[in-house]
Amino acid sequence: MARSLSVPSRLALTAALAAALGGAACNSAESPAAANTAPAVIDIGRENVVSVVSAEITIVPLISGDLRAQLEATVRAELGGSVLQVVPDEGQAVKRGALLARIEARTQEDALRSAESMVRSADESLSVAERELVRTERLVTGGALAERELEASRNAAVLARAQRDDAQSRLASARKALADGTVRAPISGQVARRHVNRGDVVSPGSELYTIIDPSSMRLEASVPSEQLSAITIDATVNFQVRGYPGQMFAGRIERISPMADPVTRQVPIFVTIPNVEGRLVAGLFAEGRVVQEVKRGLVVPINAVNERGGTPWVLRVRDGKTEKVEVTLGLRDAQTERVEIATGVSEGDVLLVGASQGMTPGTPVKVRTPTPAGAGD
Repeated sequence: MARSLSVPSRLALTAALAAALGGAACNSAESPAAANTAPAVIDIGRENVVSVVSAEITIVPLISGDLRAQLEATVRAELGGSVLQVVPDEGQAVKRGALLARIEARTQEDALRSAESMVRSADESLSVAERELVRTERLVTGGALAERELEASRNAAVLARAQRDDAQSRLASARKALADGTVRAPISGQVARRHVNRGDVVSPGSELYTIIDPSSMRLEASVPSEQLSAITIDATVNFQVRGYPGQMFAGRIERISPMADPVTRQVPIFVTIPNVEGRLVAGLFAEGRVVQEVKRGLVVPINAVNERGGTPWVLRVRDGKTEKVEVTLGLRDAQTERVEIATGVSEGDVLLVGASQGMTPGTPVKVRTPTPAGAGD
C-alpha cells in the first residue's frame, strides 16, 4: 500500500529537483559559450597610430669632406743629380714657365758636346759624299767611269745622309736632357710645398714642388646612399669651413661618382667653389647641406616603418585587424624624422607606430582616431 509524503517532505524533494534541473540547465548553457570564446579586442590609443597622408617632404642632404685645389701640379725631377738652386719658397706666387730649380747636369752637358761634334762630323761627311756623287755623275756621263762607280757614290751619299740625321736626333735628345736640369713651373699659382733644398741629391721621379691654383677650390665630400636621389648636378651647396666660424660659403655640384664606397655605402661628390678672394685654403675640413629640395608624396613618421631584417614593412590596420605590409621607401627627411613611402600603402591607411608594431599580424584591434602623419608640419 503506497505511503503518502508529509507536506514538509514534499517541499524538500521539490527543492532538490529544482536545484538539479537548474544546475543541468546552467551547464548546458555555459558549454557552447566556453567553446566559442572570441579573442579579446585590443584598444589602441591615438598616440600609437598614424594615418598615411600626402604631404611635402623637404630633403636637406648633409655633406662633409676636405677642400682641394681644382688645379694642382706636382713637379718631379726628370733626371738625377745634385740640386744646385731652388728659387721660390712655400706660399710664393709663380707664373707658368717660371724657374723653380736647377739640377746638376754634367753628364748631360758632356753628352751634348759629344752630340754636337757628331753632327759636325756627319755634316762634313755628307758634304764630301754629295760632292763625290756630282763628280762621279760627270765622269760617268763623259765615259771616264763605269756605271757601277755612280751607283757606289749614290749609296755612299745615302749612308752619309742617314748618319747625319741620326747625329741630329742624338743632338736633340741631348739638348732635352740638359734642359731637364732646369725645372720650370707647369702652371700659374702658388707654391703649396717645396720638397727639396739646395744640395739635395734627387733621382728621376723625385718630388720637387707642389703648385696649386687657389682661385678655384673643390670640395671632395660624400653623402649617404639613401640620399642620393636628392643630389643633382649643378645643385647649390652651402657649407662652413673649419677655421671660419659663423661664415657660410657656397659651391656647385660638378660631378657625382658612379660608385659608392663598399664599406661606408657613401657616394663621393665633387663641389666646385669659386675662391676669387683666396680665403679658402686647401686641406681644410668642410661640412654643409645641399640647398633644399621639396617633393610631394605619401609621408609617415620614420618610427612607423620597421627596417629590421632587410625589406622594410609597416603594420597596417584594416577591417579591425592588423596586417603586415612590405613597403618601398623614397626620400627621407632626417630633420623632421619623416620618410616617403613609394609603394605598399595608400593615403588614409592607418599604421601602428613604435612598440605597437610588436603585435602579431591578424590581431583584432579597436583604433581611436589616428593622428595624421603630416599634422603639425
